[in-house]
Amino acid sequence: MSDRIMGGLGLLLALFFIWQATLIKESFISDPVGPKVFPIIIGVLVGVSSLAIFFKPDDEPEWPEFSRLFEVGMTVAVMIAYAYALPIAGFVVSTAFAGGFLSWRLGTPPVKAVIAGVTISVGIYVVFHLILGLSLARGPWGF
Repeated sequence: MSDRIMGGLGLLLALFFIWQATLIKESFISDPVGPKVFPIIIGVLVGVSSLAIFFKPDDEPEWPEFSRLFEVGMTVAVMIAYAYALPIAGFVVSTAFAGGFLSWRLGTPPVKAVIAGVTISVGIYVVFHLILGLSLARGPWGF
């Protein structure tokens, strides 16, 4: 029964995601595909996966113990905090903290996790902002 509940929730999430993607306003300067296509594709994939879970549930699903569910919840909280921190702290700082935390929770020792977070943040900044010229959230320090 729990698989069907998760499949139903996933399907609702997919429908909400697709609906929100249809509300994206298109600029007068856009490519032929437009900004809506990629989010709609993601929503369709989530929906198809959710339908598969709903109609073909596992006979005896194994749920993780509470400590693992708590870690999943903490990861979701970090990603929500990351989204709120982006306009305030900027891309580089926000991504360094989020990347470091997630690296640590994946089993990296704390010092190496901090190094990984900074490396991930600076690496993405260099590739997407400096090389490709894409706009990223600027923090109080201008980067």
